[in-house]
Amino acid sequence: MTKPFWQRKSLKEMTTAEWESLCDGCARCCLEKLEDEDTGKVYYTNVACRLLDCEACRCSDYENRMKRVKDCVKITPEEQFFWLPKTCGYRRVAEGKDLEWWHPLVSGNPDTVHEAGISVRGRVGGIEGKVRVRDYPDYLVRWPMLEPKGSSKNKKLEPGKKKSRAKKA
Repeated sequence: MTKPFWQRKSLKEMTTAEWESLCDGCARCCLEKLEDEDTGKVYYTNVACRLLDCEACRCSDYENRMKRVKDCVKITPEEQFFWLPKTCGYRRVAEGKDLEWWHPLVSGNPDTVHEAGISVRGRVGGIEGKVRVRDYPDYLVRWPMLEPKGSSKNKKLEPGKKKSRAKKA
């Protein structure tokens, strides 16, 4: 059986369609980030880009995003992937890792990224333009750079089942 393209091709060898399909639809890269100018360390906020559809976790104007959002970063095979979340398909493949079970290319279902708790759905705390940039430090979060509990290959969800969440009393 032939291995999937992401296991047999380098990022630079992929077609445009293959490259684009590496995006799992989590939208973590669409959160506003702050960079420490002295160390280069990147800190995520839970403030979403103004073009992000926070429910679908997709850009509402993907084709024109670079014109409409001046600091939008186009991810390319030449990219330095350190600033992307560890769960990101681009980063995982660049680091020689396989895609996780919840990635749509593996599961065959675009909803598994949400069901596994990987996407930003329900976690956005503000929208770019509605939150003042000087207030971004108040929106700093660690979760975009972490892998959620239960996201590993050993914790597969049954098709159609949603991850249960503990409720606070």
